[in-house]
Amino acid sequence: MVQYVVRRLLIFIPVLFVVATVTFFLIRLAPGGPFSSEKAVSDEALRQIEAQYDLDAPLFAQYGKYLWNLLHGDLGPSLKRPNRSVIEWILLKFPVSIELGLYGLLVALCLGLPAGILAAWRQNTSTDYAVMSVAMIGICVPNFVLGPLLVYVFAIRLGWLPVALWEIPSDKILPAVTLGAVYAAYIARLTRASLLEVISQDYVRTARAKGLSEPRVVLAHGLPNALQPVVAFLGPAAAGLLTGSFVVENIFGVPGLGSEFVNAALNRDYTMIMGTVLVFAVLVMLFNLAVDLVQAWLDPRLRYE
Repeated sequence: MVQYVVRRLLIFIPVLFVVATVTFFLIRLAPGGPFSSEKAVSDEALRQIEAQYDLDAPLFAQYGKYLWNLLHGDLGPSLKRPNRSVIEWILLKFPVSIELGLYGLLVALCLGLPAGILAAWRQNTSTDYAVMSVAMIGICVPNFVLGPLLVYVFAIRLGWLPVALWEIPSDKILPAVTLGAVYAAYIARLTRASLLEVISQDYVRTARAKGLSEPRVVLAHGLPNALQPVVAFLGPAAAGLLTGSFVVENIFGVPGLGSEFVNAALNRDYTMIMGTVLVFAVLVMLFNLAVDLVQAWLDPRLRYE
């Protein structure tokens, strides 16, 4: 296992190199620049500002200098807010995004797993049809539609929950539900399909023949093996929860890294965009590695190859 983890971590290096290279050139191909929209700035002052950040150098010279600084752990200063470095902004905002992502994942698991188990347990009944119908609606409604609907119902009409705050637990309910609802629907459908396949196996029928109760047969004998597809889905889901937080953070005014990335993209803050993309790339790869390890732990038949 140690060799497998080391190999996977070494693969991160070329992947991050490709991500950094593609992102560097793509954001510079976009029209405009970080200082092109500044008001009341003369051409001479603009040239001096660009020279201060080496933006007047040839593109490949800028690229080489950025890679050199990146190898030394320096992501540079934020071009629009130079009072702090990119690393300082990330350390300030990133914990909020991680917290929101964890809440969203908790919502997805707490809603999706019981719904999928209930639907499989009551297969082809009205309960099954109702649960799967709600799950299908959850898959079809994107979070940028669900978020405003939840705000209108629970914040504006009913006045139960606040909006655009991130202080007390009640402030985090609507963003977490908005972020996790879609993935709860996917998990419910995956759990149902996998559990129905597992409970038709011979060893489950043997457990029933021994006189075990149906809840014990389903939960103790069927569910552990049925979780394999769900665990495999959690890697991309965790990545989706983090990237999906870009929209949710802007809808609910959450002071996380997602909203910071959107502002950086609008303001052409090159260094902030690069730093945010690299951080999320590392997280996605770490999530996928963790999922592979959990899968191997759940299923001893898997090998680290």
